[in-house]
Amino acid sequence: MTVFEGTFTHTESLRFAIVIGRFNDLVVNKLLEGCQDCLKRHGVDVNPHGSQVDFFWVPGSFEIPLVARQAALSHRYDAVICLGAVIRGQTPHFDFVAGEVAKGIAAAAFQTGVPVIFGVVTTDTMQQALERAGIKSNLGWNYAMSALEMGTLMRQVKGLGTHSYDRRLTTGSAAQVLSGEANLAIAPDVSSDQIPS
Repeated sequence: MTVFEGTFTHTESLRFAIVIGRFNDLVVNKLLEGCQDCLKRHGVDVNPHGSQVDFFWVPGSFEIPLVARQAALSHRYDAVICLGAVIRGQTPHFDFVAGEVAKGIAAAAFQTGVPVIFGVVTTDTMQQALERAGIKSNLGWNYAMSALEMGTLMRQVKGLGTHSYDRRLTTGSAAQVLSGEANLAIAPDVSSDQIPS
């Protein structure tokens, strides 16, 4: 049995996208600072003019999933970090926004196979949001740690799929090869030009 685990070292080749909702910028800018600090302390060049981190600014949290999905679809990034803040007001607006943002970010990860980190603070009050953005602790740091861990883990997982399948074809038994072909047979209808090479 093999154990696969993400790491926080050898980060010089990792690439990240950070998608930031501008609304509630007092909170969001603090989350971004914490996120950048963590990445930098783990050897990632966070310079916007560098090659490791790209920053995408959107109007608010509701717009984050769309841009996060597009960034993930580009396959340029090992992980996408989504930063935003949704604070409950006196209308149901909070419930609609918070729920849709969470679903959208999760869908972006599932649909693309790229880790998309949910870093949108959802709180009842501005005070609670500020506590999570630096007064007590900065969750931006935690979101960056998740991105580092998942980015390195997914590199291992992607490598595993290629190597284990190739090894099985060259050294495996006929039953193993047939088992792999059976799995391909139950995949949804996809024309040959849609299959990635």
